Amino acid sequence: MEKRWEFAGDVDSHSVDQLAQKLGVHPVIAQILIRRNITEADAAHAFFNPRQDALHDPMLLDGMEEAAKRIVQALWDKEKICIYGDYDVDGITSVSLLYLFFREIGGDVCYHIPNRQEEGYGISQMGIDQARAMGASLIVTVDCGITSITEVEYARSIGLDMIITDHHQAGEGIPNAVAVVNPKLPGSRYPFNELAGVGVAYKLAQGVSMELGLASDYLDPYQDLVAVGTAADIVPLVDENRTFVRFGLERINNEPHVGIRALIETANLRFGKIDVGQIIYGLAPRINAVGRLGSAERAVELMITANSQRALHLASELEDENRTRKMIDTHTLEEAVAQVEDMFDPSSDRVIVAAQNDWHSGVIGIVASRLIERYYRPTVMISVEDCIGKGSARSIPGFDLYDALRECSDLLTQFGGHTYAAGLTIDETKIPEFRRRFNEVASERLSKDDLIPKQKIDAALELSDITASLYDQLKQFAPFGPHNPRPVFVSYNVALAGYPRIVGNNHLKFQLRRNGSTIDCIGFNLGEKINRIDPIRPKNHIVYTIEENEWNGRVSIQLRLKDVKNGQIPELDGHS
Repeated sequence: MEKRWEFAGDVDSHSVDQLAQKLGVHPVIAQILIRRNITEADAAHAFFNPRQDALHDPMLLDGMEEAAKRIVQALWDKEKICIYGDYDVDGITSVSLLYLFFREIGGDVCYHIPNRQEEGYGISQMGIDQARAMGASLIVTVDCGITSITEVEYARSIGLDMIITDHHQAGEGIPNAVAVVNPKLPGSRYPFNELAGVGVAYKLAQGVSMELGLASDYLDPYQDLVAVGTAADIVPLVDENRTFVRFGLERINNEPHVGIRALIETANLRFGKIDVGQIIYGLAPRINAVGRLGSAERAVELMITANSQRALHLASELEDENRTRKMIDTHTLEEAVAQVEDMFDPSSDRVIVAAQNDWHSGVIGIVASRLIERYYRPTVMISVEDCIGKGSARSIPGFDLYDALRECSDLLTQFGGHTYAAGLTIDETKIPEFRRRFNEVASERLSKDDLIPKQKIDAALELSDITASLYDQLKQFAPFGPHNPRPVFVSYNVALAGYPRIVGNNHLKFQLRRNGSTIDCIGFNLGEKINRIDPIRPKNHIVYTIEENEWNGRVSIQLRLKDVKNGQIPELDGHS
C-alpha cells in the first residue's frame, strides 16, 4: 500500500539552533525534541533523565484515599482480598503486582481472572460468586470494572465490598463501589490520564504504601511487571508511562521476577537486551496466548512463582499455547481476507465488519490488526456462537473507536475500550444493521485523505550525518512507543553499493555509499519494494530508522528501511 510521506510537524530553524546549542547536541536531536513539543532545555533534560521521585502523587487520583484506607483496614482485620482482573497482559501483570504486594505486606489474598470463553470480558456475577466462594469480603478490580454498575450492585447485595481500579473510559454512570480509581473519570484532577491498567494498580500500591508509611523504594521489585503491562497495552510512552517502562526495563534486564526470566529464556530472547519491541512482539504474545485460548491464571502463576523449575514449566506451556495461537491466527486471517475480498468496496466502504460462526474469539483482535495492515480501514471482527457475536475492533489514526461505537450503542449488548481498540457484544441478527450504521458513522468522520496511510518523518539527514555520536544521542529518546516513536529519517538521492537482494523471509537488503564508506540497510518484509530501487543512478529516496546490528561479536550501525521511492524527490507536507 502506497504511503504518503510527511514531516511530523513544522519547526523554526532558529529555535532548533538555540536548543541544540544549549544541550550540546546535533541539530537534528533538537529538531526531533521540538517536534515532540519539548522546546526548553530543562524539559529536554527531564525527558532524557526521568526520575522516579518525579512521579505524580497517587493521592491526586479520585478515590485513592478511600481505596487505600479500605485495603489497610482489610489487612488489619485479616479479611481475604480478591484481585479481579482482565485476561490480557495488562490485566495479568496488574493482578500479579497487587497479589505479590498484598501478600508481601501480610495480606490474605487470592485472585480471579475470567475465562474468556465462559465468562467473557470484565466483571460478571459468576466471577463475583467465585470470589465469595474463595472467602473474599473485598474485591479489588484491575484493568476492568468501570462500566460494571449492575455487577457492583450485585456484590453489595451479597455483602461484598468492591474497589474499582481501571483505565478505560467511563460509561454514563459510575459504579457505586467503595472507591473508584481511574485517571479517566470525568473531572479528574490527576495530571496524566493515559496510564495502563497496571499503572493504575501501581498507583494503588503506592497509595497503600503511603498509608502504611512504607519506604519510597518499597515497590521497586515490581517495576518489571509494570513495564511489561504498560508496554504491552500500547499506551502512550510519555510522562509516567515512560518512567515506568524506563526503570522497568532496567529491572527486566538485571533482576526480573523468576517468571519473567523463564519467559525470556523459553522465547529465546537475549537476557540483558530486552526492549519495548521485544516485550510487544516476544513476551506479550506468549502471556496473552493462555488467556486467548484457555485460562489466563497460568500466566498469573508464572508471574508470581518464586520456583525457577515451576516457572520454566509454565513458560514452556505458554510457548506451546502461543504456537497453537499462531496457527489459529493464520487460518482465521485467510478466512477473513476471503470474506473481505468478497464484500468490501474500498471506493465506498470506510470500515470493515467481518463476522463468522467458527472464529476463535481469542484471536480476532490480532486478525483485526492484520486486516488494518492490509486494507487500512477501521476493522471489527465478530465471532458468533449461539446467535451471540463477540467482537474485537481496531482503528486507524483519526478515528475514535469508542466514540463511534457509542453512536451505535442501541445495537450493541455491551461495548468498551479505547480510541484504537475496543470490544463489543451483539445479537447476531443486528450485525448487518451494525455494519451499515458503523460505516455511516465512519463516512461522516473519515475523509478520503484519512484513508491514505501516512509515513511520519522526523527529519532529513545526509548519510554523512549518521555517526556513532549521533546514534548515542538518539538512544536517549528510548524507551520508544506510542507518542514517543523511534525517530524516523529521510535521505534523498542516495546511491547503492552493489545491487539490492532479498534475504530470509522476504527481507530487502542492500548497502548505501557515503563518502567512500558503506552502510547496511535492511527492510523486514519489504521484499516487494526491490523494484523501486535504482541500483545504477543515485536517485533513491529512503525513509528509515537507525539502529545497532550485532553479528558475530561485531556491533555496527545499520538502517532499518521503512519505505523507498526513486526518481523525482517526493513532495512532503511540512518542512525538513
